[in-house]
Amino acid sequence: MKKIRLTKIFHFETGHALAGYDGKCRNVHGHSYRLEVTVIGTPIDDPSHVKYGMVMDFGDLKKVVKEHVVDVYDHALLLNKNGAYREIGEYLLERGHKVLLVDFQPTGEMMLLDIARRIEPRLPEGVRLFALKLYETGTSYAEWYADDHDD
Repeated sequence: MKKIRLTKIFHFETGHALAGYDGKCRNVHGHSYRLEVTVIGTPIDDPSHVKYGMVMDFGDLKKVVKEHVVDVYDHALLLNKNGAYREIGEYLLERGHKVLLVDFQPTGEMMLLDIARRIEPRLPEGVRLFALKLYETGTSYAEWYADDHDD
């Protein structure tokens, strides 16, 4: 049977600052992110299976992405724990704010690598992550494709 791709779209609000950057994004600011998650697989070919004809239940995909990406990133401030904003992040954490001190520069590109790492191991057998698209604005996005990472 042929492979089929499924895409589900998610939204979350996240703040970040790019330490050491020479533009406006060095300042703490936020985005209304739009994340498109595409998986690929073969539809289940067993008529007795409850998910017969599906590659993956959209509800199952939603659960994985919501729990491991959206709930983690939404209304959080992402700061590189090895950068100049670490102290600010620790200060805010001590006061109950949602701060993610990450070990990468929190660009859209690096967020995609982190998002892929969070989703890939949680997909059902026979289904793999195919692509991710993360919009920072309505006209700017970064993309991740599995085929680019088959090293």
